[in-house]
Amino acid sequence: MAPTRINLPELGLPVGPYSHAVRHGDTLYTSGFTAFGTPAQGRDAGAQAMAIFDQLETIAKSQSSSMENLVKVTVFITGPEVIGGLREAVSRRYGAHVPASSMVIVKGLFSPDLALEVEAIFAL
Repeated sequence: MAPTRINLPELGLPVGPYSHAVRHGDTLYTSGFTAFGTPAQGRDAGAQAMAIFDQLETIAKSQSSSMENLVKVTVFITGPEVIGGLREAVSRRYGAHVPASSMVIVKGLFSPDLALEVEAIFAL
């Protein structure tokens, strides 16, 4: 089965050589998402996380899925001060459907007003 590359106009078409997500069989892999270009850009980590999860939910819904089927996230943060706001946001958003998760502290992201980036994998 060949992978299906997915780009959603409502998320803004990619400006580089990547896809928003790739579906292969019953698995959906997303690119890293940030709050860039959203009202949350430049705000606290909790607001940025909520904007990111809104984007991930849009991708999941486009494939007739939901955040309940989120199985793994990799979260890149710019420093430990981000963790508190991020944890608050994910606790509200995940509910009882907590995915496997990895967190990596990075020196920076592509824009200095971004605090985090999230990659996700969904079971479909």
